[in-house]
Amino acid sequence: MSTEAPSLPKAELIADVRLALTKMHGAERRSFAAEIALKYCGGSARKTEQVFGWGREMVGTGLGEKRTGILCVSAKANFTGKKRWEEKHPEVAAELCRLAEEHGQQDPSFLSTVAFTRLTAAEALRQLRQLDCSEEQLPAPGTMARILNRLGYRLRRVVKAKPQKKSRRPTPSSPTSRKKTLPTNRLEPND
Repeated sequence: MSTEAPSLPKAELIADVRLALTKMHGAERRSFAAEIALKYCGGSARKTEQVFGWGREMVGTGLGEKRTGILCVSAKANFTGKKRWEEKHPEVAAELCRLAEEHGQQDPSFLSTVAFTRLTAAEALRQLRQLDCSEEQLPAPGTMARILNRLGYRLRRVVKAKPQKKSRRPTPSSPTSRKKTLPTNRLEPND
């Protein structure tokens, strides 16, 4: 059994391995970094950081996952970012849904499942103020429009269904509506 340290990879290989790691995410990324650390850097996270430029914490986590067989799962996505208005103010959002339902209408052609509303963002804000919602709970008019869109209401006027024309009405100026006359060949008597 040899205790020789593995030889360092060439610059071309380092560039290729770094590029490959940028295409990966999460546990797959850590696992790949751990494999490279074991193969080229003797399992040292610090040496891997020096040679490949990766964070030693990420490499160390990958080595730990490989050693124990337990994957680290992050809950960061669930606890980061700004909450939506509907999540911050669920009572006011329920009132907004009720108002939008009162003004809602199905697409007249019934070809889609989209509900249209005649309720504008400004009118929704005015009605919510009448329901004694505080100004701190109410968003700006532009945000209200986006909220209504997220809730499934499209902010456009409802167009009444117009009946289709049965036939085209002839117009005198149109060449297709003129009466066509057949050319008559008059035979002139021969004198």
